[in-house]
Amino acid sequence: MDSFSTVIRTASHEQHTEAETSTFMSDLLGGRLGVEAYARYTEQLWFVYEALETGADRLASDPVAGPFIRPELFRLAALERDLAHLRGPEWRAGLRALPATGAYAARVRECAEQWPGGYIAHHYTRYLGDLSGGQIIRDKAEKTWGFARKGDGVRFYVFEGVGNPAAFKRAYRELLDEIRADDLEKQRIVAECKRAFALNTAVFRALGEEFPLSA
Repeated sequence: MDSFSTVIRTASHEQHTEAETSTFMSDLLGGRLGVEAYARYTEQLWFVYEALETGADRLASDPVAGPFIRPELFRLAALERDLAHLRGPEWRAGLRALPATGAYAARVRECAEQWPGGYIAHHYTRYLGDLSGGQIIRDKAEKTWGFARKGDGVRFYVFEGVGNPAAFKRAYRELLDEIRADDLEKQRIVAECKRAFALNTAVFRALGEEFPLSA
């Protein structure tokens, strides 16, 4: 029988691919969009991570979600430095969530407040994705827009507290395998993972509409 971490990875593979290959992401990584599109994407991430991390302290003592609350993963401070670099010191004044981002952040916050298992689904899809595919985005952003290597503008993708990402991801998957949940709850968590990817893809779609490539 497959481990729970394998079940999650397999079940969400299709949505994961859809999110990664969205037109907006392809255009961004292909260098076909300007730094404004990158900045706008970074703003949207702020809303999602604000929802993920604001309730994290409260969940640290939760028997289900607690083991996943790792301060070395937190991204909000890094995002805020990136936004100050991209938008200037008054970046908060212009912060605007797309409706799709608002829906995504609201769902994350709802899970953080009411359903620790669901919170883990969002935690997994975001942080493990950032540790993996995020490094490709960082590399492209540095080359395309001239950010200093691992410096302001791309700090979101730099996990200074995670010395060995491969070992960290292995340990994270072991936590998933040991999760305190029965089979029904595990099925619900898998379904929430799929929902997380769908919410993320909706944000990409909205960004794609905001930054269409001129034909």
